[in-house]
Amino acid sequence: MSTAAGAPDRVIIVGQGYVGLPLAVRAVEQGHDVVGFDLDRGRIEQLAAGDSYIEDIPDERLAACLATGRYLPSSDPDDLAAFDIAVISVPTPLKEGSPDLSYIEASAAELGRRLTKGACVILESTTYPGTTEELVAPLLEQASGLKAGEDFQLGYSPERIDPGNATWTLETTPKVVSGIDAASLARVKGFYDTIVERTVPTRSPKEAELTKLLENTFRHVNIALVNELTMFARDLGIDVWEAIDAAESKPFGFMPFRPGPGVGGHCLPIDPSYLSWRVKQSLGLTFRFVELANEVNEHMPDYVVRRLVSALNDQERSMKGSRILVAGVAYKRNTGDDRESPSGRVIELLTEQHADVVVCDPHVDPERSHATSGATWVELTADEVRKADVVLILVDHDAFDLQLIEAEAKYVLDTRRCTSGTNVEHL
Repeated sequence: MSTAAGAPDRVIIVGQGYVGLPLAVRAVEQGHDVVGFDLDRGRIEQLAAGDSYIEDIPDERLAACLATGRYLPSSDPDDLAAFDIAVISVPTPLKEGSPDLSYIEASAAELGRRLTKGACVILESTTYPGTTEELVAPLLEQASGLKAGEDFQLGYSPERIDPGNATWTLETTPKVVSGIDAASLARVKGFYDTIVERTVPTRSPKEAELTKLLENTFRHVNIALVNELTMFARDLGIDVWEAIDAAESKPFGFMPFRPGPGVGGHCLPIDPSYLSWRVKQSLGLTFRFVELANEVNEHMPDYVVRRLVSALNDQERSMKGSRILVAGVAYKRNTGDDRESPSGRVIELLTEQHADVVVCDPHVDPERSHATSGATWVELTADEVRKADVVLILVDHDAFDLQLIEAEAKYVLDTRRCTSGTNVEHL
């Protein structure tokens, strides 16, 4: 069955995480037959049981996809055969400062062995410009014996998933699309036209790959600017939050960014470094803005802990033995994703100073947490707030009872400016 002229019957989505699962679900809803492939068997079993681990995909929506008979969660490579469209949405972490493309390479090799004439492969994973044409294309050709652009289509379309954002979803966020030639672009665009409301073509995969890195480098650099300004403003006796609010009143030429305990998630701590690495490898030059932003943002957890030490000293208390209630483990509000979260580094530093650390986050599964190994989890109750010497707010989840914190806490260090009162200090 096809949803539109030229739309594929069989779609493979390699990777069923924060990017791949929403895409798989949307594709099923739009009439495609979809195999959601992931090597994590536990994850696949959970999906097959209709149990979603991603908040943007509620169990009911996943169950509806399964009920169509057109969604197959699988960890069996044999299920990758006979596809019309294959999308690679696997992690691309950094390894010792360099891009780790091993997941992309493994995916391309598996798909290449099952690639047939007329099929199309699309890379969605964030990476450096040139990956699609210089890495993925040769791997597919070698494994299949086919020629990219002649026997099969190939393109790149960067993911723009923003977990927890109810306004800009996969469907409503414009999708950048590209292909290695005109036919590939048409095929990639045709697929995503069935998925999203608007597609934005670029001249080649390199421009599309750079688009993703540009978007996140822009955010990374501006967050670093505000974070560094925050530290200086405090030393100068200036309320940086009020200054940002006032600057936001300008209707042109300014975009507000606000301080925080650092950056996290699958994009900001990693994507700009891909661009910096590519510039260094290809041109022998240093991308100074990225390097400086990395330095500032990576050290924000240290600054948060220094502020806590100073506050406790003012109370004639030592960090050692003080009970610190950390509110928020995820890397952003209203999501359960704690990958690369600055909370992890903050908790690590507090533990090294022998603080009694307890954490709470209603969105994060303690058993799956990347950031709180060995930490004690508690509920945010009046009793827990009263027992704490410090409530450290790292994430401003809507689910947190902020009035409870304001009323019951001895002292609050609020890195998100979501509380107020005589017992509250902002970052």
